[in-house]
Amino acid sequence: MSTTEPRHPRLGAAVRTDLRRAGVLDVLTDTTSRAAHSTDASLYRVPPLLVVRPRSAEEAAATLEVCRRRGIALTSRGAGTSVAGNAVGPGVVMDFSRHMNRVLEIDPADRSATVEPGTVHATLQRAAAAHGLRFGPDPSTHTRCTIGGMIGNNACGSRTLAYGRTSDNVLGLTVLTGTGAALALTSPPGRVPEGAQPAALRRLVGAGLATIRTEFGTFGRQVSGYALEHLLPENGFDVARFLVGSEGTLAVCTQATVRLVTDPRHRVLVVLGYPDIATAADHAPGVSAHRPTACEAIDSRIVDVVRARHGAGAVPPLPAGGAWLFVEVSGDSPGELTDRARAVARDCGAQDSLVVAEPARAAALWRIREDGAGLSGRSPAGLPAHAGWEDSAVPPAALGDYLRAFQGLMDRFGVTGLPYGHFGDGCLHIRLDLPLDRPGGREVLRAFLGEAAGLVAGYGGSVSGEHGDGRARSELLSAMYSPEALELFAGVKGVFDPGNILNPGVLVDPRPVDADLRVPAAPPVNRGLALLYEEDGGDFTQAVHRCTGVGKCRADNTSAGGVMCPSYLATKEEKDSTRGRARVLQEMVNGTLVGSGWRSPEVHEALDLCLSCKGCLSDCPTGVDMAAYRSEVLHQSYRHRIRPAVHYSLGWLPRWARLAAHAPGLVNRVARLPGVAPLALAAAGVDGRRTLPSLPRETFRKWFERTRPGRRAGGRPVLLFVDTFTDHFSPEVGIATVRVLENAGYRPQITREQLCCGLTWISTGQLDTARGVLGRTVDVLGAAAAPGTPVVGMEPSCTASIRSDSMELLGADRARPVAEATRTLAELLAATPAWAPPDLSGREVVAQPHCHHHAVMGWNTDAELLESAGATVRRLGGCCGLAGNFGAEKGHYDVSVAVAGQQLLPAVRAAREDTALLADGYSCRTQITDLTGRTGLHLAELLARELPRPAPDGSSGRQG
Repeated sequence: MSTTEPRHPRLGAAVRTDLRRAGVLDVLTDTTSRAAHSTDASLYRVPPLLVVRPRSAEEAAATLEVCRRRGIALTSRGAGTSVAGNAVGPGVVMDFSRHMNRVLEIDPADRSATVEPGTVHATLQRAAAAHGLRFGPDPSTHTRCTIGGMIGNNACGSRTLAYGRTSDNVLGLTVLTGTGAALALTSPPGRVPEGAQPAALRRLVGAGLATIRTEFGTFGRQVSGYALEHLLPENGFDVARFLVGSEGTLAVCTQATVRLVTDPRHRVLVVLGYPDIATAADHAPGVSAHRPTACEAIDSRIVDVVRARHGAGAVPPLPAGGAWLFVEVSGDSPGELTDRARAVARDCGAQDSLVVAEPARAAALWRIREDGAGLSGRSPAGLPAHAGWEDSAVPPAALGDYLRAFQGLMDRFGVTGLPYGHFGDGCLHIRLDLPLDRPGGREVLRAFLGEAAGLVAGYGGSVSGEHGDGRARSELLSAMYSPEALELFAGVKGVFDPGNILNPGVLVDPRPVDADLRVPAAPPVNRGLALLYEEDGGDFTQAVHRCTGVGKCRADNTSAGGVMCPSYLATKEEKDSTRGRARVLQEMVNGTLVGSGWRSPEVHEALDLCLSCKGCLSDCPTGVDMAAYRSEVLHQSYRHRIRPAVHYSLGWLPRWARLAAHAPGLVNRVARLPGVAPLALAAAGVDGRRTLPSLPRETFRKWFERTRPGRRAGGRPVLLFVDTFTDHFSPEVGIATVRVLENAGYRPQITREQLCCGLTWISTGQLDTARGVLGRTVDVLGAAAAPGTPVVGMEPSCTASIRSDSMELLGADRARPVAEATRTLAELLAATPAWAPPDLSGREVVAQPHCHHHAVMGWNTDAELLESAGATVRRLGGCCGLAGNFGAEKGHYDVSVAVAGQQLLPAVRAAREDTALLADGYSCRTQITDLTGRTGLHLAELLARELPRPAPDGSSGRQG
């Protein structure tokens, strides 16, 4: 029986009722969740009937039984990072990552681990590392992919040369077949599996021995189709290994036991430079003689993307070349490793080479390789680049010739892409700018994939090397397998899943490769937008489709200083991830599942917990800017309509602050009257657990003008951008900035006009007002700053608004001169000749970089300045949780505190009293004070405290 998209609108409710009666309680039928699960990391879009998140194997079995009884498709899903459309389906999507994500046992003696299918790879690695062990395969998505998903695809990763594929590391599986039968399998088999299905499978294999022996297992990366070679008598009829890579079409995995290996004590990376990627491929087979752990390739244009997005300093030095092989050698003897690394550099035909022994530098280079799928999401032509033919593989000796022939095919079709991959075992990754958003795009895709399949088969290769076939390549299997082999596939499916319940449309009776495509379903949205989306052709649709689904937003990136995605880490809900929000927005623009446009409840539900932290702008490899999309949605939804109260209170904060500055003492006294603060917060739409800020007796601007006669007249001019927060709430930051700049030989100046970056209007979606406010600021700063005069921002979020938001609101021609002239304090000081920071030796600093600082400017310059001053710096990742107006709004307090609890609160509570709590952002300092009672410092304050001379008269004391 073939299952298709559910037809009856009441079917979801009926199935949910059946599931609950069967004891399955975590069932999502709401449109927001269905939209968030409508696609994975592939081209394909298939909205599910509902989503089940089982808590146990028993609930998984009950779900399967309900689907069998009703004839509804069941698709297993882990992290949803499947690139071929393996984890989407029209019926029930069973998401194992929410609850069935535990490491059940680590057996150090047996060197094995038993896990549930939703266990994240990184979670298993941490548990194994405590015993000096590791799980060998390591896909680039290792921070979020699940072991169940790896089993489904037979995932490999960068270190397959040393550790093998997932199928080489599975010791046992507990599965439910499509008939509902439970099988407990071991590898190698301890005994012949019992039951009707293993017996029928044995008969099927016996009849097809010649086909299996000649067509299967021909080289290591032949992942496409079913791995029938494991069922040969000479291979022990290993059903467990056979099921690895079956993509959830034959069985549902509820538990797995995997092999663990020892991790070598030392690793050295050797980077080999070649003129081009094909030449690098030519030399990859020669690397194998040196027993590498990994041999990966990357095109220089991918590295250029990193430099363009994050600056030249984001890429460590590389040898000369247009492409590189990253060769890792590992072992327990440093001396032996050094000799092996030198031999690799000498013997592999490279035009230049570099041995990288320092772990931090090697890790930075490996991160670029790991982010390849996202970084290649834009082609060399600047167009959206898509998966679909991102995972072909050939025997390594044929890879160079295959690459040249494949480039010829690309040229003939007029498409481009950025190649990289696992060249040591012949696997090529590339995303192509196929014209899916244009008329005839589907036909181009079908024609290209057909010819590409024939090409790879001609080199003895596989249409998939590790991602599986899914909806993207199952129809292409006839190019590499005989009719007899395809009949065996159908026979296997008939044995395990005769009702075609499990992941229908994949591998057997496949859906057409050009069916269910996500991009063509979404028309362009390019009229009446408030933001320009210049890098996306002015098209909101193209902007939200930047998300390719690689799911880095589901990983905890904070230990490496990352920010994305704080709300997902707090709730663990897919809809609260950057990817989940992008999927809901994609459904909004296609207008089917989410059908009420900008004001759709599903859209606002998905965006409600977005902190607008901009972490995704820098941390997402594809450059998604969810903060901008959220602003656009709010703008379109409330334009010319009554807005929520908080849009008027916090959204108009600069106006209220200027009014209050006329009588700060009176405002403070009124705010302390009994009952006033709670009423004011409630009226403003602010959570009652927040506090009203105390206003300073004197604004920074007034202090600056009052003390101007007593300050030095000489020095290099620098223009301070006096933002609302520094002027009206933290003038001590501005005073300290003046002191530090004067000490560094500068003469700070300010504009006569009060200026604002418009951030509060941007974050609340009042973009017409924001454009006017920010436009005036840019114009005034541009006129006030003589050519070559730097502009220094003091509040990170406001500085980021000048550097980034101004380009989207005003256009590059108007905004770029001021954006490029604007610096952070650390950036200016670092570029100041002969300036040295005050001595901070012995000072411990816990630093919470502001999210916008991290995302737009980068915080490395600040870190280097502090370290050069002798400070011991602990840099926190993640967001403080307040995030401007987010944590103050009603309904957000608990999530705000949960976000702070990820990194900030534990670090502050563990810090000694004399530890400096560095937080340049006003919201970060406010969160620290609100939740811990401690006081955060701006970088300027930290430096100014160590300067030899006192500040000019005029403190920023608070008025009682």
